[in-house]
Amino acid sequence: MMLIKIVLGLFGLGVVVFVHELGHFLAARLMKIDVEAFSIGWGNPIWKKKIGGVEYRLGMFPIGGYCKMKEDSDYGQAWENMRNGIKPESGSYLAASPAARIFVCFCGPFFNLIFAVLLLSILWGVGFEINTMGNKIVLLSDITPGQTYPADNAGLKTGDRIVEIEGHEISYFHEIMENVALNPNKPLKLTVERDGEIIQLNAVPSLDKSRATGIIGVSFWADPVIESVKDGSAAERAGLLPGDIVTSANNVTLRNSYDIRKIMAEKPERLTLEFERNGVHGQAEFSGEDLEKELGLSWTSVYYRTPSLSFPSAIVKGIQESWKTLTISVKSLRLLFMGIDLTQAVSGPVRITYMIGETATQGFGQGLGTGLRYMAEFVALISIALCIMNLLPLPIIDGGMIILFFVELIRRKPAHPKVISVFQTCGMVIIFSMLIFAVFGDISYFVSR
Repeated sequence: MMLIKIVLGLFGLGVVVFVHELGHFLAARLMKIDVEAFSIGWGNPIWKKKIGGVEYRLGMFPIGGYCKMKEDSDYGQAWENMRNGIKPESGSYLAASPAARIFVCFCGPFFNLIFAVLLLSILWGVGFEINTMGNKIVLLSDITPGQTYPADNAGLKTGDRIVEIEGHEISYFHEIMENVALNPNKPLKLTVERDGEIIQLNAVPSLDKSRATGIIGVSFWADPVIESVKDGSAAERAGLLPGDIVTSANNVTLRNSYDIRKIMAEKPERLTLEFERNGVHGQAEFSGEDLEKELGLSWTSVYYRTPSLSFPSAIVKGIQESWKTLTISVKSLRLLFMGIDLTQAVSGPVRITYMIGETATQGFGQGLGTGLRYMAEFVALISIALCIMNLLPLPIIDGGMIILFFVELIRRKPAHPKVISVFQTCGMVIIFSMLIFAVFGDISYFVSR
């Protein structure tokens, strides 16, 4: 299973990098800039072939990639030559105008954004099934007594339905999480349905520093109706079946599935579940050995299928969803400066590869179509993230180079070679430091799992 996750992860990340470098490649060719090499992966090539003056490569390390244009590396030396009257060779990167170079830099991130739009448009054009939970909540303080969360301070209660947040209609639990996640330390107006009445509450999400997200301390309400039973599990051996309604646990009447977890947290010697099946009452017994691990039950969730949209509507929806993801990702950047645990909250290439593979395998466990959808959605997210990260105004990466070339365009002459040298050096130090930090964070993440 781990090998499958790695393969799927490398494939997904490889596609995103390929699209990014393809943007640079096609833009360079359009601007009459010679491309010497186009590589997927870094390190010594394990395969290469020269076609039309371009050497196509497959690197030893299948993470990342590059598009090598003629004379695009040592800017300091190249511009020193220009200052001395030595012009760049025809077809080289620096022989192109600043506007052309800006265009080439921009097209890499832009292609990532277009790719995400394309993936999401296809998904919405085909239509897909969404598995989620409703807007009825359970307080985490009721699951793990002794802890207090913003939801408790706001006056929320287990069994409430959150129907609006800041005026936005809420139908499903994932919509609650999306609204809360981006607003740590910001008061949110909640419209809540409780026992048939509508009340107004205010909650201030706290910042979860390990995940860089806002939380209020709620989970979803799941009625104690069994949706599936894991093969070979204690629940299967006890004779439980999908559709069974679990009514009590150790003589305690159940309201939701979390009530079973609370009873199990007390570490009883035995667990007795009373259930109803087609109007007939039954009983399932679990020993202390069974209770040391998950019982193997999953509870009924909410399923709904999106409509299959026409081609124009699917494109519009793909653009809307991509823009939504883009704006959420940009807003999330500010959380990096709020004292979060960067080793846990920031993922490096190893963890991203694993997460792509894990998301895909979880989806494929529910069917081929679901697996492809999960992977496509996650790859679209990573593609948008790569677009944003590459447009940040940091030296060496696309955003920093765009600023450099824009200054050249305004001044109508290149920056001083010493400035370029310092710019490049700072960029290499920043990028290398970020990579080392991310890799160590990834190692810490896997060790702690």
